[in-house]
Amino acid sequence: MTRAAADPTSPPATTDAAALVARLTASGRTIACAESLTGGLLAATLVDVPGASATFLGGIVAYATDLKRALVDVDAHLLAERGPVDHEVAEQLADHVRSLCAVDGRPADLGIGTTGVAGPDPQDGHPPGAVFIGIASARGVRSVALRLDGDRSAVRRATVARALAEAMRELDALGPRAAE
Repeated sequence: MTRAAADPTSPPATTDAAALVARLTASGRTIACAESLTGGLLAATLVDVPGASATFLGGIVAYATDLKRALVDVDAHLLAERGPVDHEVAEQLADHVRSLCAVDGRPADLGIGTTGVAGPDPQDGHPPGAVFIGIASARGVRSVALRLDGDRSAVRRATVARALAEAMRELDALGPRAAE
């Protein structure tokens, strides 16, 4: 688990979002997100970038645990056994949102899922700042665990910044898009 201080005064990572949107657009790739902890902040950060409509397909905010199952089809047994703050939940959010936001039968090239505890109180035995980001693409599904310091806003903003960085990392790993 990566531990980092979250800066409560920093704005969402608009520069990183602009770079991500530019790279996605240039490669003809798309992105979708399923958010819990970030409550739509990741989607809002992406759509703040002019031209995001060329690449951002959509998102789902499933803040309540029951909606993670009902809207995003996160495994009910997983949620019952481990709760919503879990690396596999983040992975399922990322993986499932790709197909849920498919356009003309084509799933999003990248799916990002966020879940965790923004605070101020612990949740299901997890301290404030415990965060999981899921990343899904044709390469597979992975997650990143973080332990962030700061207030609710700082944790949410730091999660968005890291999610954008992980999306860029996934694009690097995917390499250039093959001609279709």
